[in-house]
Amino acid sequence: MFEIICMLLIGLTMIYSSSRIWAIYKYNNEWHFFQRQLLFALIGIVTMIVISRIRIRQLRKYRLLFLIVCFLALLLVLVPGVGVSRNGSRSWFGVGSFLVQPAEFFKLACIFWTADFLAKKRQIRRLLDILPVLLVMGAGFGIILLQPDFGTGLVMVCSIIVMLFAAHTPIRYFVGLAVMGVGGLTGLILAAPYRLARILSFLNPWTDPLGSGFQIIQSLYAIGPGTLFGVGFQNSIQKHFYLPEPQTDFIFSILCEELGFLGGVLVVILFACIIYEGVQIALHTTDAFLSYVVIGIIALFAIQVMINLGVVVGLFPVTGQTRVLEIVIL
Repeated sequence: MFEIICMLLIGLTMIYSSSRIWAIYKYNNEWHFFQRQLLFALIGIVTMIVISRIRIRQLRKYRLLFLIVCFLALLLVLVPGVGVSRNGSRSWFGVGSFLVQPAEFFKLACIFWTADFLAKKRQIRRLLDILPVLLVMGAGFGIILLQPDFGTGLVMVCSIIVMLFAAHTPIRYFVGLAVMGVGGLTGLILAAPYRLARILSFLNPWTDPLGSGFQIIQSLYAIGPGTLFGVGFQNSIQKHFYLPEPQTDFIFSILCEELGFLGGVLVVILFACIIYEGVQIALHTTDAFLSYVVIGIIALFAIQVMINLGVVVGLFPVTGQTRVLEIVIL
């Protein structure tokens, strides 16, 4: 709980600092994005308190209904006039700036359903034993790709694979899935020019510094000058219309620029503490279903953290990151 409160306070502080210039320019109100983030933070706290009072075991009997509803929502969001399209992706329901992304709920539904399946399946000996999980995961991934939202689909797939690994699925099956995954990923990259451009810019962003490589170059320009202690709170240069999305996907770059290497390390340590506590809960839970649910949720959290931080520092190609409640800026 302490780590979560610390992350919340750091997040609110950096939202204000990273968005202040853009908020003044677009809304003539330097507190615009901070106020919105504070509202959703309060909603999150209330939701967290409410959910903490619900017994997860009671939700188990609704796992299939939850999965079906979320699956239908994924299909419905693709219907023109129903789903909301932003930046080339039709991934949301909502009105105005308040948007809900059904793919995020599908990830949770898939985790709950898979946890129940694995809890009942005491031992996995054949590939057929996990075929239902692979089919549900593959169907969800395919529909999410149609939006298109490769990043969200990838996070969901990786989380389910972690759950299968925790269920002592034979390693040879993971090797087979990895080969199929590499083949499928290659096909997806070749089928969409923008994905290939992201890969090439990841390998060498300077090949297209004003195009596909622009965002990562500006991110590194923010992180580099931060050195050990940073340039000081609110003293970032890159947030002055150089780095795209400084208050959302690339806020960690601004944090490293203003608070330095030590500030970045502090955030990573807080993330690591949250993940560690989640793993400990999973290991010490006697109920198999609850253990798998915790493993899935903590894997979901850890993979998203790893991808976001990896993209910001140039370890991974740029990919979209998702949020359940979106505040559309542009």
